[in-house]
Amino acid sequence: MTNWFRAAVWSAAGVLLNAACSSSPPTSSSGTSTEPVRVLMLTATAGFRHDSIPTARQVMSALGASTREFTVTATEDLSSVSATGLAGYDVIFFALTTGELAFSADQKAAIVSFVTSGHGFMGVHSASDTLYEWADYGRLVGAYLKEHPWTQTATVIVEDSTHPATAGLGDRFTLMEEFYTFRENPRPNVRVLLRLDPASVSSSGDYPLAWAHAFGNGRAYYNALGHFSETWNDPRYQRQLAGAVRWAAGRAQ
Repeated sequence: MTNWFRAAVWSAAGVLLNAACSSSPPTSSSGTSTEPVRVLMLTATAGFRHDSIPTARQVMSALGASTREFTVTATEDLSSVSATGLAGYDVIFFALTTGELAFSADQKAAIVSFVTSGHGFMGVHSASDTLYEWADYGRLVGAYLKEHPWTQTATVIVEDSTHPATAGLGDRFTLMEEFYTFRENPRPNVRVLLRLDPASVSSSGDYPLAWAHAFGNGRAYYNALGHFSETWNDPRYQRQLAGAVRWAAGRAQ
């Protein structure tokens, strides 16, 4: 394949996939890499600030060091999120972010381009309570927060145990958490991994809690859990995050 033809193919693919997402992510050529995945972890807030942010940063750094599968650069400096800044990473991780973060139009374009060109996005908990005024971000994360009606011990059903983020969790688990509902059910557009057992909160309905989907040539993962420091310190949650990093970076299918 000539360089000209290769460039044309990728250019056309980028145009077609830039605004598209599906629940079946493409295979990434990074799957054969032996270098650690490079994660840029953003914990900036422009609204409510979770007390668990310091724990989240510490846990992700320690988890990367212990598994030797990824490295984490944690920041709240929005200027690091740019085309140039993202060039040194494989995954961008919105961890407990909130509000209308002051990204410029160029920065927003850089985030979309980063993922659609074949990199990864991860968001946890209040990442869905972020950037409501930016529609592309809503499509990237998969859904926006509606409310959190239940803060209690409840049961989470593992709907898809074949994904790297849910492998080994069993068919369900119970934990104390602030459980989210969303403005629109993301199920039609994503691969749902976890859902709340409505009977465990004396309710009914379909409440997805974690999901994954393709975004252009890249991959996006979201997990609504993570309100409490105890959740971040839970080995079951850490297992999910480590698997999600591998998947988002294209190191696992």
